[in-house]
Amino acid sequence: MWSQISFFRILRAYSRYTESMQERIQKILSARGVCSRRKAEEYITRGLVKVNGAVATLGQKADAEKDRIEVDGEVLSDRQEMLYYLLNKPIGIVTTNATRTDQKTVKDLLPKALQGKIYPVGRLDKETSGLLLLTNDGVLAYRLTHPKFDHDKEYEVQVAHPVTDGQLHKLSHGMTISGEKTKPARVERIGPSSFTITLTEGRNRQIRRMCQKVGSPVQELKRVRIMTLRDPALKPGQIREITASERATLLASVRL
Repeated sequence: MWSQISFFRILRAYSRYTESMQERIQKILSARGVCSRRKAEEYITRGLVKVNGAVATLGQKADAEKDRIEVDGEVLSDRQEMLYYLLNKPIGIVTTNATRTDQKTVKDLLPKALQGKIYPVGRLDKETSGLLLLTNDGVLAYRLTHPKFDHDKEYEVQVAHPVTDGQLHKLSHGMTISGEKTKPARVERIGPSSFTITLTEGRNRQIRRMCQKVGSPVQELKRVRIMTLRDPALKPGQIREITASERATLLASVRL
C-alpha cells in the first residue's frame, strides 16, 4: 500500500513539474524574439503556428525545449541574438513593419540587413516624430508596452496658442477620454506655448486628444525619451544600435 501511494505521489509531482515547464505559445514566441505576443496571437489565430505537427490554438501551452514548434513552416530555433536599435522617426512615416505600397513606413528607413529582423516597440502616429525603439526582443517589447508596467515616455509638445497653468494642471491630473480617465502625467512648461509631458500609458493619439480637450490643439509633437533612452543628437531618419551600457540600463529599468 505504501509503495502504491508513493508511486502516485511521485506521478503527481512529475505531472506538476512537466506542467511548470510549459508556457503559452505566444509567450514562447515572444521570448525567442520571433515577434510580439500580440503578433503571436495573430499568427495562432491564422493557423500559422503548429506544435508537434498539429495547428495550435489560442491559450495552448507547450514546452519549448521538447515540443516541435513551427511558425509559418519554419521550426522554432534557440533564442536568437537580441538586436536593439534606436530610430528618430520623421513626420510622415507610418509606424509598422507591414509592407505597404501607398505610404512610407518605418521599415523603409531600415538598412536591408535589418528589415524583417527587428520591429517597432509601440507606435508613433504619422504626424508625430521622435524616438522609436526597434528590437527582436519580445520580452522587452511586452514590458514596454503593456499598461500594467507603467513605463514612461517623454514628449515635447508645441501647441497652437499660449497654454495656461490651469490647462497644464488638467493635463497632469488626467481627464476623461472616450469614457475612460487617463493616468496622471508629469507636465513641465518649457515656453509660452510648449511643454514636456511624460506618460505611463499609450492610448491612440492620447496627447493630441488631451490637448484638444483643454483647448490647445497640438502643432508639433515629438517623443524625446523612452524610459532610459534619450539621444538629442540623433537626426530625423537616422537609426543606430544602442550601446551595451544603454542596453544594460534599459533592461535593468524594466527588471530584465
